[in-house]
Amino acid sequence: MPTATLRPYPQRPTSVRSLRASVVLAAAGILCQVAYPLTPGTARDALTVATVLLLFAAAATHASATRGTGWAGLLMGTVVVVAFAAEALGVATGFPFGSYAYADTLGPRLLGVPLVVPLAWAMLAYPCLLVGQRLAHGVAAVLIAAGGLASWDLFLDPQLVAAGHWHWDHPSPGLNAIPLTNTLGWLLVGTALMALLARLPRHTADDRVPSAVFLWTYASSVLANAAFFGRPGVALAGGIGMGLVALPYARSLLR
Repeated sequence: MPTATLRPYPQRPTSVRSLRASVVLAAAGILCQVAYPLTPGTARDALTVATVLLLFAAAATHASATRGTGWAGLLMGTVVVVAFAAEALGVATGFPFGSYAYADTLGPRLLGVPLVVPLAWAMLAYPCLLVGQRLAHGVAAVLIAAGGLASWDLFLDPQLVAAGHWHWDHPSPGLNAIPLTNTLGWLLVGTALMALLARLPRHTADDRVPSAVFLWTYASSVLANAAFFGRPGVALAGGIGMGLVALPYARSLLR
């Protein structure tokens, strides 16, 4: 996949202090992820929530530092609203992901949806948007960004279902005990979401923090499922699926 031709998008003044804060927050979130497979019992639930909160804060802080508070607020607000609406609809009706229900292990819920879940969408939607815009323009950028977000769930769903955070009523036909309707739902919602986010102004900025989060998410998910969780099928499926976006992106950065 060729890297998109670089265009002279406007450069916004960057808040160095906020940019440094985003580095600290992202590093703390990654440390929580490193600790997860080494932590026993229900303490993992707290680490899961902490990881989401830290990486969401890192994404929001970085977006604000490099693109402005208004831009960051529009992006995060759009993702949280769309993700919550999709999840609430999914819990109530089974559309578009399939029939499922959340447990009470992820904190407070509204309409059956843990409030932390839309933040998890946002913490990776921001890096995925930038990845898509790095690799392409227009509709292609939207589809690449949506593919990156949806393929992340090939890792996420098997891990968190195994941890008891939610369950599927009808997991077959599926992949790694997750119904195929879930992947289709993620692609549908992800495409609609990225089409909305693509309307935000594009800016040239120091995007090393979201780049690192995206590539770490990919590499660590492959490693964790292959070496720590004993799920080689998940490592393979996610490694191929998310790798279709992550590997060309890594190659574009090396160039």
